[in-house]
Amino acid sequence: MEYDFRKIEKFWQQRWKETNAYKVDNPAPGEEKVKPKYYVLDMFPYPSGAGLHVGHPLGYIASDIYARYKRLKGFNVLHPMGYDAFGLPAEQYAIEHGIHPAISTEQNINNFRKQLESIGFSFDWDREMRTSDPMYYKWTQWIFLQLFQSFYNRKTNKAELIKNLIAVFEQEGNVSYQIPNSQFPIPVFSADEWNSFDEASKQNILMEYRLVYCGYGEVNWCEALGTVLANDEVINGVSERGGYPVTKKKLRQWYLRITEYAERLLEGLENIEFSEAMKEMQSNWIGKSTGAEINFRISGSDETLKVYTTRPDTIFGVDFMVVAPEHEILKKIVTEKHAEEVAAYIDYTKTRNERERMAEKIITGCFTGAAALNPFDLREIPVWISEYVLAGYGTGAIMAVPCSDERDFKFAKHFNIPITNIIGDKFNGEEANATKDAELENSNFLTGMLMEDAIRIMLKEIEDLGIGKRKTNYKMRDAAFSRQRYWGEPIPIVWRTARQTTENKLTAGGNGIAYPLDENELPLELPYMEEIKPAINGEGPLSNNKEWLYSPSTGGSWREASTMPGYAGSSWYFLRYMDPHNDKEFCDKRISDYWNQVDVYVGGTEHAVGHLLYSRMWTKVLYDLGYISFDEPYKKLVNQGMIQGSSRFVYRLVMKKQEGVDEDLKERITTPIFFSFKIFDKFKNGEINDEELMILVNENSGDRIFDLIPRNKVFYLDLNPIHVDVNIVDGVELNIKEFKKSKSEYANAVFILEDGKYICGTAVEKMSKSKLNTVTPIDPANPDNQDTIVVKYGADTFRMYEMFLGPVEQSKPWDTKGIEGVHRFLRKLWRLFYDEQKNLSRQGGSKIWTEEKETDAELKVLHKAIKKIEEDTECFSFNTAVSAFMICVNELTELKCSKKEILEPLLILLSPYAPHIAEELWNTLGNTNSILDVPFPKLNETYLVETTKEYPISINGRLRTTMLVASDASDKEIKKMVLENDVVKKWVNDKTIKKFIFIKGKMINVVV
Repeated sequence: MEYDFRKIEKFWQQRWKETNAYKVDNPAPGEEKVKPKYYVLDMFPYPSGAGLHVGHPLGYIASDIYARYKRLKGFNVLHPMGYDAFGLPAEQYAIEHGIHPAISTEQNINNFRKQLESIGFSFDWDREMRTSDPMYYKWTQWIFLQLFQSFYNRKTNKAELIKNLIAVFEQEGNVSYQIPNSQFPIPVFSADEWNSFDEASKQNILMEYRLVYCGYGEVNWCEALGTVLANDEVINGVSERGGYPVTKKKLRQWYLRITEYAERLLEGLENIEFSEAMKEMQSNWIGKSTGAEINFRISGSDETLKVYTTRPDTIFGVDFMVVAPEHEILKKIVTEKHAEEVAAYIDYTKTRNERERMAEKIITGCFTGAAALNPFDLREIPVWISEYVLAGYGTGAIMAVPCSDERDFKFAKHFNIPITNIIGDKFNGEEANATKDAELENSNFLTGMLMEDAIRIMLKEIEDLGIGKRKTNYKMRDAAFSRQRYWGEPIPIVWRTARQTTENKLTAGGNGIAYPLDENELPLELPYMEEIKPAINGEGPLSNNKEWLYSPSTGGSWREASTMPGYAGSSWYFLRYMDPHNDKEFCDKRISDYWNQVDVYVGGTEHAVGHLLYSRMWTKVLYDLGYISFDEPYKKLVNQGMIQGSSRFVYRLVMKKQEGVDEDLKERITTPIFFSFKIFDKFKNGEINDEELMILVNENSGDRIFDLIPRNKVFYLDLNPIHVDVNIVDGVELNIKEFKKSKSEYANAVFILEDGKYICGTAVEKMSKSKLNTVTPIDPANPDNQDTIVVKYGADTFRMYEMFLGPVEQSKPWDTKGIEGVHRFLRKLWRLFYDEQKNLSRQGGSKIWTEEKETDAELKVLHKAIKKIEEDTECFSFNTAVSAFMICVNELTELKCSKKEILEPLLILLSPYAPHIAEELWNTLGNTNSILDVPFPKLNETYLVETTKEYPISINGRLRTTMLVASDASDKEIKKMVLENDVVKKWVNDKTIKKFIFIKGKMINVVV
């Protein structure tokens, strides 16, 4: 029987669907301990309109193998799939293609699912969900309300309900519960003051405590996308999506108060199995530091400049202060003489994003005319502004110590500011030295002290003198939690007009008071809008829908027009998978107690900061409020590497003008002419010149395309590399016929070949459509497309080849040529069961498997494979497991083993990797149950014990032969056996044996 993988895979995919083979049931009450659970999860995918290329399923295949393996090991395995369907990418795709995002998202999801199903994943599709479904985002909105109605109690170190805080305010004010924002106009108030505040003032104060809050702040504004972006959505000053410019803008914005969880997020890293690199990325993003907040009085003013420093020991080396251009104090301290210059500089910095401002390529700044007083020796210190200090970090101002900080040093040198040396010979005057080991000089009462000791002393002095306090700081800022876009979860907030008192003119949100919707009003559904465009003043598209914005149900109020960011729905989706059809609550606590944390989470490192931190924070909030019993979402994280594209290039002859020549280039090469790689390589290495290129053209084109043009000063010839579609290249040989069809201009192209073939150049690059190096596993629009991997080689081959490419965590290039080796392996496995040749030549029955008793040699091969594959699968070393399968099948083939007792356990081992062929052959062996539900084979170590050892036999130290010796043979038996060996007898002959040397496990030497 022939291995008809297409027919086999379609059959079993349909059978598994019909029998609900992958449906996972939640335990009934009281049955939670009947079967141990295991939760395997893939990072929430965004269903792109471009569909899957071969790089996308890498992590899914890895997690699927592991989920199937754990099922064989007796676990109740939860392995779900859904879609991160809201957000900026989906909206941009819809706008660019002139289609509503609801329609394009639905189409993309359908295509995505078809592709996933064709690869044979064991997802429980009954639990499928998408963030854009109102029955899902109802609970995202519900969690938003829990955040809005909670605050972080720094005394109990957890989230608590805001109503408890209100009760405290009514009794004792906020003396024990300081407002997190130290810049708030009313930092401390009494119970009487609280009770006298009007509604607007109270709500404005409470907004400063809520875990999700609204306020004005500097945000990353992308004009092209019409929305605010989070810091992790901005790369090198442009938007991650589309690469559009991003600038700073002050807007009303919702924020997630993640900074309150900074310490717990750091501590939690100690209890989860993330890679050290991932932990470091998260730690660096949180950016914890310890030091002091110090107040510097402004000379001739009542104003105080507060700075944060981790090095209070260097305070006598402060030569200037630097304030962020956005700092509020500037309005009060800039002198009239410098006002115009400072205003111009501030305007300049508004055009610069954070990354540009932090870059050290240029040094800019402006003197304010003001001076601060060193609190210890009252020395006047000039106050500057510079873009390299950001308002969002620390206090927005720094004390600059040029001898100890390189950036301060460069600034001082640039503006000719004198530098104080406080570290003696550790400072060479040419560069700063951030040492903590120096003995201090020029440092008043600290002179002569080691810097490490001085830090401790200064912290105490600062507090004793009342000029500052010890402070732990975090680089992480509260996360922007609203987008001025349409395609997202509506924020369940209504705004009502604020009636203000004359004493406290404070309003929440600037134009009203924010109130939460009632939970029974959820979901607040996103209205259908034909035209999606931003409103004026940076408001979201929902502002244009007046009927929805001022709905009668709002009672004369107006709804929030911004929507939630993409990470809202993906911060808690792992919980909804546990109980996806529950319409009473986001997840039954009994069920979340059973499934508990995700045991293995698989995804890319691109989500290292944003998604993982937000998800970890949301989990901690839900834990604090008693909704779940664990405060970390993911026990173990596996970051898959990237499957890179193996690009192919053709080399087109072009004529270029010499640099600096004004004369027009009149000559043109109108016929496309392409040179094979070897010629291009020689040309680039200077082995052939442009005139020789023209000779090759005329010799190979059949007629003279252009006359030889002598080299002159006007032009020169060059070969331009051009990406070519990898799907029309066989290895490196171009299919010229298909290439000519790819563009009309190539129809009459000329190809300069090598050895009769056009050989392409290669490069390993990111797999992307723009580089024409994407390879499609399956075409959802045409599932029978012979050019796709799954149709050409089968899903099982594709799954195993992806794993065979290399370690899951590493990036590696795709090479379609290499997949044929894995396909041959599966055919070789098939031939242990069937004789394909007999079937093809119509010689009768082709079944060759038997029920004969297995031999020790065959059992040894099997159990060696069981041990290796179990160990490798357990630790995600899937590439070496695939190698072990190949070795096992090769050895069984050599032994001519087609015995059922050996083949059955081999198929069980194989089923997580190649489920279709395993299920087919399992059925072939006469089994009526599914291979999905059988136990994983048990290892018998007995068969791994070596019973014999091949020893080198030497005569007088020279190797003469080898012998197999039983492992349990005695020294006497070994000596007798060796001396009776014919080869040994020949070399010993009649000589006297002086010594017989036997070193167990190594060698035997006969001395004569």
